[in-house]
Amino acid sequence: MMLEKTPALKTKRLTLGEIKAGDRADVMRILFNEKVKQTYMLPDYESEEQAMPLFERLGEFSRSQTRFAYGVFLEERLIGFWNDCGIEGSEIELGYVIHPDYWGQGYATEVLDAVIRELFRMGYTRVKAGHFVENPASGRVMEKCGMRKLEETSDITYRGAVHLCI
Repeated sequence: MMLEKTPALKTKRLTLGEIKAGDRADVMRILFNEKVKQTYMLPDYESEEQAMPLFERLGEFSRSQTRFAYGVFLEERLIGFWNDCGIEGSEIELGYVIHPDYWGQGYATEVLDAVIRELFRMGYTRVKAGHFVENPASGRVMEKCGMRKLEETSDITYRGAVHLCI
């Protein structure tokens, strides 16, 4: 049995916590960002109303003990989120996104390091994540946090193109 996740995690500069109704504008800034859409698999929403179910699901998951999800906050502003993409026994796969305005500042590495520690504390024995070959920065984040490349790769069709996922 897994231990409960900590409601809020603190890193040196960030807080990981619940995604609330007041975070809607920040989440939408992420979901509708063209750079984000290139590397974080999202439907091509035409309106915020179409994206609302995902926003609500992220909020529910961030409050749930059966799902692993956190909003990433710099001071009071949501700049990204982490979520599970699948859980099988003591193995979990993660997806994550940081708004491009905050790329290159070490935030993703800081958060992933804290998330991995939390997952092992909870009882998970294996943490996985993948990235498109066109997004080597994400791979570097994973390596900095002690993750190692597996031989597993897959071709994923996304937005009309086939992407190699490592």
